[in-house]
Amino acid sequence: MVVTLSSAYAVTIDPNAWYQIVSRHSGLALGIAGSSTADQAGLVQTARGDQTSKQFQFVASGNGYYRLKARHSGKVLDVWEWSTADGANIVQWPDLNGANQQWSVVDTTSGYVKMVNRNSGKALDVWEWSTSDGARISQYTDVGGTNQQWQLVAAGGGTPTTAPTTGGPARTFTNPVKRNGPDPWLTYHNGYYYLATTTWNSTITMRRSTTLGGLATASDQVVFNLAGRANGCCNMWAPEFHLLNGRWYLYYVAGQNVADYNPTQRLHVLESAGTDPMGPYTFKADLGGDWQLDASVLQVSGRLYLMGTYNAGGSFGQSLFITPMSNPYTLSGSRVRLTSPTLSWERQTGAVAEGPEPLYRNGRTFIVYSASACWGPDYKLGLLTFTGSDPLNPAHWTKSPNPVFQRNDANGVFAPGHNGFFKSPDGTEDWIVYHANDSAGGGCDMNRSTRAQKFTWNADGTPNFGTPVRLGVTLTAPSGER
Repeated sequence: MVVTLSSAYAVTIDPNAWYQIVSRHSGLALGIAGSSTADQAGLVQTARGDQTSKQFQFVASGNGYYRLKARHSGKVLDVWEWSTADGANIVQWPDLNGANQQWSVVDTTSGYVKMVNRNSGKALDVWEWSTSDGARISQYTDVGGTNQQWQLVAAGGGTPTTAPTTGGPARTFTNPVKRNGPDPWLTYHNGYYYLATTTWNSTITMRRSTTLGGLATASDQVVFNLAGRANGCCNMWAPEFHLLNGRWYLYYVAGQNVADYNPTQRLHVLESAGTDPMGPYTFKADLGGDWQLDASVLQVSGRLYLMGTYNAGGSFGQSLFITPMSNPYTLSGSRVRLTSPTLSWERQTGAVAEGPEPLYRNGRTFIVYSASACWGPDYKLGLLTFTGSDPLNPAHWTKSPNPVFQRNDANGVFAPGHNGFFKSPDGTEDWIVYHANDSAGGGCDMNRSTRAQKFTWNADGTPNFGTPVRLGVTLTAPSGER
């Protein structure tokens, strides 16, 4: 019998099939650590493959619950010691049909499901949003995150989960998605795109839409007012928000209300009250005591790192930094200079490396950054690839010798940079958001517009961002838009 889950995006489960269970967040599959057959062996995420330790069968327990049986051991997934705590380990254990071994399979969107434990009521979760091979799997309060969403891919037969087809023409959009939108950050969450950009005033604003194209006409809403903050009341730049441990953390730059405000610009972070990207937010912390810009968060092996740009002094110029964090709002070590603008294409108009953004795929980690001065037409993107084991060691990162995204005069796109990344609604496509100018004479101001386009991957596993698209060209919207 094939079981169909009832919802707008119904999926099917064949109890006779074996499935790989793939994380929407990381693209990695569930597996038993080390392919162990022992009791209490842990559940981890790992690269997809044909090993039977990465294949699971859904065994019905009745009333809509299933045990997930590992093919190689015959044992089932179990919340260790019947824990109801966030972060409790998931292990394999002999099948006792206990409530801590039973999971409901709940449809979310676009062919993805969440799995909720009967005993604890908590969701199967990639711990701390890791994208690393070998990261542990836990249970956590259901916050609707993509690290709690899974695709069921049949192994050697059976019926996989599939996204529905609309039967109609594909949705389209045109750039820009925001006319005056420098330093964009864009996220898709629970059916909406959320966009925040530099305001250059005392407010942090955000707009949302169910479609990417709809952002162009959506209204900005103030999510936090900086007025009155002595250390950062004004000139808000480069906001971005990350869902970490069930809360949104909104990082931004702001300084003092003085004529020469740029030297006063500092990094700060807000914390949301819940899981709505639009807040409400409260001020959480100042991050560092000197001039730093363009905060972002890197996650490696379950650990957090703050990234940004600072004046490294001397011949180093404006460089990228990385600092360890003990949580999303607390620095736990010294700042490390990660890379400096040493190549000729990083030094056009000004020697600058800024705007670092993490990108993850198939267990690999990249940093895409902006190079050269933003007030010139040759602002562009460069790439660092994590090739070692310690993200705080600059020698464990490899810089690509050439830019990976740059001006295209034929398309009328100049100074493309300060980017971010987001997934299509169905999780199958990768997209880049960035700002750019319409002319070579455009400056580093509010006239830069927000643009978005799909990108692909090279055979060597590195991103291929292609060529920046001319404004007004009709593009197919992200897959899964309704």
